[in-house]
Amino acid sequence: MPTLPARQPDPDPAETHRHRSVAESFGAEAARYDRARPRYPQALLRRIADSAPGPDVLDVGCGTGIVARQLAAEGCRVQGLDADERMAEVARANGLDVEVGRFEDWAADGRSFDAVVAGQTWHWVDPATGADRAARLLRPRGTLALFWNAGEPPAALTEAFAEVFRRVAPDSLALRGISGSAVDGYGLMCETAADGIRGTGAFAEPERWREDWEFTYSREAWLDQLPTTGAFTPLTAEQRAEALAGVGEAIDAMGGRFTMRYATLAVVASRLP
Repeated sequence: MPTLPARQPDPDPAETHRHRSVAESFGAEAARYDRARPRYPQALLRRIADSAPGPDVLDVGCGTGIVARQLAAEGCRVQGLDADERMAEVARANGLDVEVGRFEDWAADGRSFDAVVAGQTWHWVDPATGADRAARLLRPRGTLALFWNAGEPPAALTEAFAEVFRRVAPDSLALRGISGSAVDGYGLMCETAADGIRGTGAFAEPERWREDWEFTYSREAWLDQLPTTGAFTPLTAEQRAEALAGVGEAIDAMGGRFTMRYATLAVVASRLP
């Protein structure tokens, strides 16, 4: 789920983009982010690449280049764009061409693209302004593809994680996030994105795509990626240390590893000719 500082009301999926400080906090853990964050189903990236009229792709909020590398494997030429120079540095080290800036006011200098994509980042973009900007950057019949990984641990482990955050940070969104359905939360983001796309009048009716998959985490792998999540970054150093210890103990009690069920949810629309 999107994140706000503690003691705020639950975020409105249509307003998440107003909280830029959280969006731009991930660079503090850029190398860890690149190492630990889950990838996306390659079948979904292949489907996106196949839907575009050509190979030129703009990756909005490219971060460290996770999506870009997967698209490159499908033959795409990817231009990265991210608001955080620290993330861009890691992406460049991975061979990606990246510019730094906010998508809404990025200077494209006359460039156009066959696809505009955003993996796990479109909720940081104004949904109406972003869709309009994508329409202006896309070539006729170009693809706009926005997608999110929604992961849910086994029910017993979800409750154990929630108990840790009840003790460590009872007012935090980390607790509210683990207590709700990730699929439902990201589903609301998809609806917000689709409404923004419809509002431009420049796209065919958005489609909803979904890929279900699983990934087995060791204790070490889960604790490595947890500090890269938006719900975790607002915690104090003391809260983070205590949360990591408690979560680690919960995983140990489950045998030291667990299988996460993921649903990758996508909103995909074609630019009208």
